[in-house]
Parts: sequence; structure tokens; C-alpha cells
Amino acid sequence: MAKSSARDSIKLASVDDLFTTEESRAEEQREKVLDIPLSEISDFPNHPFKVKADEAMLEMADSVKQYGVLVPGLVRPKTGGGFEMVAGHRRKKASKLAGLETMPCIVRELDDDQATIIMVDSNLQRESILPSEKAFAYKMKLEAMNRQGQRTDLTCSQVGNKLDGKKSSEILAEQMGESKNQIFRHIRLTSLLPSILEMVDEKQIAFNPAVELSYLAEKEQQELYETMQSEDCTPSLAQAQRMKKLSQDGRLSVDVIFSILTEEKPNQKEKFNIQRERIDRFFPSNFTEKQKEDLIVQLLESWYKKRQREQER
Repeated sequence: MAKSSARDSIKLASVDDLFTTEESRAEEQREKVLDIPLSEISDFPNHPFKVKADEAMLEMADSVKQYGVLVPGLVRPKTGGGFEMVAGHRRKKASKLAGLETMPCIVRELDDDQATIIMVDSNLQRESILPSEKAFAYKMKLEAMNRQGQRTDLTCSQVGNKLDGKKSSEILAEQMGESKNQIFRHIRLTSLLPSILEMVDEKQIAFNPAVELSYLAEKEQQELYETMQSEDCTPSLAQAQRMKKLSQDGRLSVDVIFSILTEEKPNQKEKFNIQRERIDRFFPSNFTEKQKEDLIVQLLESWYKKRQREQER
């Protein structure tokens, strides 16, 4: 009996140890919300979204000061210690402005590509996104998705879609509700000089001309920027397309850029309009528009010649 009792106790202790181990493992893996010092949270590398102390940020800071951060941020541990912000850069900025020293965050183990995709997706949900933000965000996410598709140890939905024969760009287009071509047009903006891209953000240059200008070489873009500043003008879509073509042909110089930018645009030409009701009563009812125009020009020519004769006397 003594031997049997000893065996039971040994068996029972083994089960308890196993249960405790599984419980502790689950506890370790369970995500928790921790108050982390702001000084220990670094920004995401090459974060494409601008965090400005604008009016909206000041309003957020006032809310944080009054109620605290209601939605935790998401961070991942850094190898050398501390944490890296994945989602919550604006909340971190608001916390600093509110005078807080810590911020509630969820700590999650993420590789670079997983973190990039979450960072982009969490920010693209905002109502107002600048063209430059969207351009770099699309580029970063697409590159991460492409790298994920090359791996064989992934279980994310993007890879599942890839196995169905879809490309990363097609998946991204579906997720963003845009065409694949439009995704790539946005990404083209990342080839613009920062100074020109800033003009796009400030709506001084429209999106479509900006895409065409992105094909210009860096030196050509610098000459374009300097000309735009000195002449206080920006190119239309047609002008941007011409500059792109000339650049591809190796014929775009600073003089050519100047001549294109300073030419009169069709929409800048002053138009001369006459209200129909003012002149229709002078024409027979069966006159066509062409006949009316011809008669007006004929009468003006007669008036002009008469004036010339009077001035010669």
C-alpha cells in the first residue's frame, strides 16, 4: 500500500507541475495593457504619417489631460530594451503635451513586416490623409506584403490570398478600395523631391501633374522647383506631361522648363462673351450660329477699316 501511495503522489505532483506550466505559459502569452514611460517608447522607423501640434492635436491633448488615453497604443519590444511604437503616435504626442509621463500600451511581439502593415492600416483609417502620407504608406505596406509572400512560414491572410494567385498589389488595391493603377500612381509621388512633394500636400500642385513630374530626374526636379519659386507658378497637367516626355527624350533643360512654365495657359486667357439675348434680335430667325459669327466679324472689319481711313486724314 505504501508503494502505491508513493506512486500516486508522484503522479499527482507531475500533473500539477504540467498544469502550472501551461497556465503560466498562457499568462505570458496573453496581451496586457501596461503603463509604459513615454521616454521608453521610440517612434516607428520612417513613420510616414506626420504628427503635428496643430489645432486637432491640441484638442486631443486637452482630452487626454482631462480623461487620460482611452484607447491604448500598440508597441513591440526592442532588442536592446525599451519599446517601439506601432500604433499610437498621435496619442503619444498628445500625452506629452498633456504633461503625462506614461501611456497605456499593449505590448505585442511583431516582426518588421507585421508591424509595418499594422502601422499603416491603423493610420489610413484617419479621415484626413496627405498625399505624401498615403504615398509612403502604400509603398511601405506593399514592400512588406511582397516580403511576406516570399516566405513559407506565414499564416497571415495576405499569404493565403497569394496562394490563390493574387499579387500583393491586387490585394492592397482591394483593401484600400482603389484600383491597382491608382495604388502605383500614389507610390510614384515618393520619387518627388521633398520640396515638390510638400507643394502637393499644400495643394499648390494637383495630384495628376505631380505624378507626371515624378518621372523627372532629380536635377530636373530641382530646376523645376527653383523656376516655380522664382516665377510663382505651377505646371498644368498638359505642361507636366510635356516636361515628362522631354525628360525621357533627354531634351529638358532649365530654359525649356522656364519657357513651358511661363507660357500662357488656356484657362488663363481672358474670354470674351456676349449674352445671346443682346444680339439675337439683330439677326434673321433662320440664321445659324456660324452665319451670326461671320456677320459679326464682317461688321467689325468694316468698322476697323473705317476707323483706319479716318485716322489717315
